Amino acid sequence: MKRRHFLAATGTAGTWRISNAAPAPQRLVVAAFPLVDKIVEAAMPAWQAQHPGVEVQVISKQYADHHTAMTTALSTSGSGSASMPDVMALESTYMGRFSLGQGLENLSATPFNAERHREAFTPFAFEQARNRQGGIVALPADIGPGTLLYRKDLLDRAGLTEADLTRSWESYVDSGRKLKAATGARLIGDVKLLKDIMIRSGAAPGDGMFYDAQQRPLVTSPRFVRAFELCRQVRREGLDGGVEVWRNDWAESLKRGRLATEMSGAWMVGQLANWVAPETRGLWRSAPLPEQTYVSYGGTYYVIPRRSDPARKALAWSLIQTMTLDRQRQLDTFRAQDAFPALLAAQEDPFFDEPLPFLGGQRARLLWRDLARKIRAQAPHRQATFAQEVINGELDNVLAYGKDVRTALADAERVLALRAKR
Repeated sequence: MKRRHFLAATGTAGTWRISNAAPAPQRLVVAAFPLVDKIVEAAMPAWQAQHPGVEVQVISKQYADHHTAMTTALSTSGSGSASMPDVMALESTYMGRFSLGQGLENLSATPFNAERHREAFTPFAFEQARNRQGGIVALPADIGPGTLLYRKDLLDRAGLTEADLTRSWESYVDSGRKLKAATGARLIGDVKLLKDIMIRSGAAPGDGMFYDAQQRPLVTSPRFVRAFELCRQVRREGLDGGVEVWRNDWAESLKRGRLATEMSGAWMVGQLANWVAPETRGLWRSAPLPEQTYVSYGGTYYVIPRRSDPARKALAWSLIQTMTLDRQRQLDTFRAQDAFPALLAAQEDPFFDEPLPFLGGQRARLLWRDLARKIRAQAPHRQATFAQEVINGELDNVLAYGKDVRTALADAERVLALRAKR
């Protein structure tokens, strides 16, 4: 799932200095991506006031470039390498790739002792950062509770209620038929959104999205078959708009009321309100995903590379704690960037009770808080990103070329089984 960083401009590098810094200040390097770089920048004045004489350099690259660069740095740099940042920001989608390798510091170990903070965070977010040995390798800063956003005015015209959308996936699709007949609006932008959500639910404890605990592919399981078949049905009936998220035609469809629902993280409300479709203020509402499905769409973690300069690890850990454990910092970030806090203490602020004008006065933050606490952690896998690409390719074969669903998934299973051995 892509997040708000896709709407940001190209990242830049920034440096802050305290005016009374020592002649040769100690430097801390933070690698980030938009808009996380802005979040780190905003924290600098308060953090540097506690660490006078420390220079902080934030190096920002676009989302994909950043994660590629971090993969390269962890795999090629020697201990204490000048090219190795002291702190890395990672998007949750990539946590499996990074956490299961040997490149990240074990924050459960002394002197970090991150386990003492376990109860401070939304449970799934903390547990999602464990490696195979059970150690915590990252602390979460923000999360994206998955939600169904819908146009209440379109539902009213079609004689539908929120419950019609959320009762089951079949009920959701049936509502799409009625919406199209009554309003001409399509149910959703692209059927891949349905697939992405449906395959996340129903996995057994200890299993990941694509692989089980023994590294065996799960992509021929009933949840994948059901997801593919439902996507095929939606496409055949013309209930999706065939528009990819973040493209201009997707934004235009939302502005003009051509799409009745959107599934994403809670942060999407801020994007709709401030960038995508501000003129639709008051028409949208937020609801749980269909069939009591609880998933997360994105989130930010902070990590310390194992081979970064040992002399700066204490400073790096201090900065990470500021970005993740400071209640006011978390709230300020939520207000400024729609980054839903992973810190439980921040979720108890009266700010969560405030009505959201874009959602017709709905107190949706309370709903998102409840949804976040029901999300279960899934075992990460280093091949998750590759598996997603394979599954998307096979879904395209089903939708565009009529490939049999079970054949497509069996083909994907063979590819993923071979990849898991690498």
